[in-house]
Amino acid sequence: MKWLQEFKAFAVRGNVVDIAVGIVIGAAFGKIVSSLVADVITPPIGLLIGGIDFSQLVITLKQATDTNPAVTLNYGKLIQAAIDFTIIAFAIFLVVKGINALKRKEAVKPTEPPPPSKESVLLTEIRDILKEKRIA
Repeated sequence: MKWLQEFKAFAVRGNVVDIAVGIVIGAAFGKIVSSLVADVITPPIGLLIGGIDFSQLVITLKQATDTNPAVTLNYGKLIQAAIDFTIIAFAIFLVVKGINALKRKEAVKPTEPPPPSKESVLLTEIRDILKEKRIA
């Protein structure tokens, strides 16, 4: 039973929930970026270099036969994955850079010291009165 309680304490900790939310959002973000690359960025690049579709670039090592499919090196998919990675990395860089800029603005902001407590004010007044009586 103790093991179950430990697991429950672990599973509902804030960090675990934050990580789970991050993974879900990251997966959705990955789909968006993959679509951006495949549907928006890659076609114009392919058009500029002669209408080449990166995902279709292959080197055939062995031709297909009636019973066996062709053996190919799909280097176009590698190029596509490299483009996806570059765009995702750049997008994450921009997000982190923005967060760091916000943190720097918070750090630069001067903070006013809190007003002294009533006890501190009262003690200061007592100290000042005692000083005046010693001098007089």
